[in-house]
Amino acid sequence: MRRTPALIIGAGPAGSAAAIGLARADSRPVILERTRQTGDALCGGFLSWRTLDRIRALGVDPDRLSRRRIGRVHVFAGTREVEAPLPYPALAVSRRTLDTLMLAEAERAGAGVERGVAVRSAEAGSVVLADGTVIAPDALFLATGKHDLRGLARPTPGPGDDPALGIRVRLAPSDAMRRRIEDAIELHLFDRGYAGLAVQEDGSANLCLAVRRSRLHEAGSPEALLRAIADAAPAFGDRLAMRATGSGIDAVANVPYGWRMREGMAGLFRLGDQAAVIPSLAGEGMGIAIASGCSAAAAHAGGGPMASAAWQRRFAARAARPIRVAGLVRDLAEGPVAPAALPWLARAPFLIQLIARATRMA
Repeated sequence: MRRTPALIIGAGPAGSAAAIGLARADSRPVILERTRQTGDALCGGFLSWRTLDRIRALGVDPDRLSRRRIGRVHVFAGTREVEAPLPYPALAVSRRTLDTLMLAEAERAGAGVERGVAVRSAEAGSVVLADGTVIAPDALFLATGKHDLRGLARPTPGPGDDPALGIRVRLAPSDAMRRRIEDAIELHLFDRGYAGLAVQEDGSANLCLAVRRSRLHEAGSPEALLRAIADAAPAFGDRLAMRATGSGIDAVANVPYGWRMREGMAGLFRLGDQAAVIPSLAGEGMGIAIASGCSAAAAHAGGGPMASAAWQRRFAARAARPIRVAGLVRDLAEGPVAPAALPWLARAPFLIQLIARATRMA
């Protein structure tokens, strides 16, 4: 059996943020990552102004992620639209670039990184790898994102639920796209779902959708679903026409929006989507991931592995307001009243700023 003081499963933003903090506190963290090469995870890639501050504190210059800044939000519903400035500049970045730079900073800080290592399960204070190796960490930091680990899986939807699916298509760089949305994040609202769009550091963009499973079943396939949404939402159809030639569709099922881990376990720190899942239209998923990694590392530095249970409860309380507000806005966005509400928002665009502020992690 192999032992280690601090084991992190997952080398995304949450895991790397925790590794940087733990390494700076001389906790000798080790990160296990199942992929050998850093890919581009299904993610909108939006980093709010508060998340940019945390990234700077971790030693990553936001200008190395992207020099483009997002200063406004543009919301579409049916044939109606409204625009408002963001409280402060934000940016959009691919997960490949963000994860690469954050993991490199973790290694510079002294974290060990082991790639191509698949974890089979975790139970009773130990982690079992795919090759049968057993690791017994003093503290386990679970940063597997939307992917659950056997033995520590989040609740699954019930038979009467209509869970969300995450869908992504890639848009090719073009002058038309840059002119329309380079300095904005777009939200497209439609029946039982919404989509977010922002230009990333290389000029391309991810068109990321959160859609209820029932809507996909009615359409019959992801491609048919995209066509149906484009037919009903002209602005969405215009953006979808910029889809990169030959690009496929990435998808993830049963995203538990609104879920939080309210109770902790000794020696286990759940990070990112394993701690709290905010509806993606808020653009704070990576904000929660990085905030959780930073604060979990600080809690471990102050109280060791036994600080995990109290930290988990505190983090759940801290995430409650952003998730609650985002959930209310999501319910409105997915319902039939969204198009009628946009003219009202146009007369009071400061409400969009209030929502943007209220859905940030403090």
